[in-house]
Amino acid sequence: MSRNLISALIVALLLAVWLGSGLLSGDSASVEHPPLAAQQPAPPVGAPGGDITRVRAEVVQAQERTPFLVLRGRTESKRMVEVRAEVAGKVVSRPVERGERVQRGDLLCELAVDDREVSVAEAQAALEEARIEYDGALKLRQQGLQSETAIAGAGARLEAARAHLRRQELNLERIRIVAPFGGVIEDLHMNTGDYAMSGEPCITLLDLDPMLVRADVTEAEVEMLRLGTQVSGRTSTGRALQGEVSFVGKQSDPVTRTYPVEVTVANPDYSLRSGLTVNMRIGLDTVQAHRISPALFTLDDEGAIGVRILDEANRVNFLPVEVIEDGPDGVWVTGLPAITRLITVGQEFVVAGDIVEPVFGDGATAQLDLP
Repeated sequence: MSRNLISALIVALLLAVWLGSGLLSGDSASVEHPPLAAQQPAPPVGAPGGDITRVRAEVVQAQERTPFLVLRGRTESKRMVEVRAEVAGKVVSRPVERGERVQRGDLLCELAVDDREVSVAEAQAALEEARIEYDGALKLRQQGLQSETAIAGAGARLEAARAHLRRQELNLERIRIVAPFGGVIEDLHMNTGDYAMSGEPCITLLDLDPMLVRADVTEAEVEMLRLGTQVSGRTSTGRALQGEVSFVGKQSDPVTRTYPVEVTVANPDYSLRSGLTVNMRIGLDTVQAHRISPALFTLDDEGAIGVRILDEANRVNFLPVEVIEDGPDGVWVTGLPAITRLITVGQEFVVAGDIVEPVFGDGATAQLDLP
């Protein structure tokens, strides 16, 4: 056997002895694998078999609150009338101008008298003649020389003459076109020298006191409104308004399905113009409400908005709420018990039915170290 072969066998033998001694030695470093159970994640906090979840809670108490219905409307004059001529004739006077305020009975336009005075005098003479004829018929009846039929005819002619006189007097009065109510002249349709036909407009008259603010409300909102409810508002120019609900419609618009609402606003100086946009706040019936942070809102499986609260056994419950007012310090909601234990921190880690450990603090923004 050659020297090289003997050397190779010796090296191989030594290597085998060394490897064998390493596997059998208890002092060698070995990788310890944890049991399978230890590799599983710990049960979530609050889950069956796990620790009880700690949450921060706050006791909130209901307060009386008046919710407001916010509407957008427009101012409108209470009345707008085109004052028209009732008889034909030449316009001889128009003593008013646009923008001028008038009172009821003030002269707006005056027509020429023409032959109307003559017609009145003629009707007066016919009435006198009919009266004399009737009186004579009564005297003849006393003497037995007049029939009842003749007396009835004389009486009818007397009444006809009286009616004819009244008609002519009205025609004479109608040459003066006067204001039917106090208001402001918005438009002029006639000038002095024009010839007015019967029914032709003389001026357009606006009644601006009181002023109306008209808006439309939905089917859900219309049931909340009451006549006489106080309303505050502000125009697009920044002017504050105060009024009350004076009309709530009973018939909806066939297209929009909304109902008309009118608010009456005092405007004695006529400074409030028609056609202005107004944002209105209408106070509704007082309710019991809680003020909470909107950050506490959550949704249930059906998509209803609500909050998580605690009962006396510290069990989590979900209650839907309705927002009635939004403000810089939170939102006002209804739908909660008068005294509510509200979860303010940790509500995202629990579900309805969980038993939790509440830590009561002040406010929803306090930090809480959850286990």
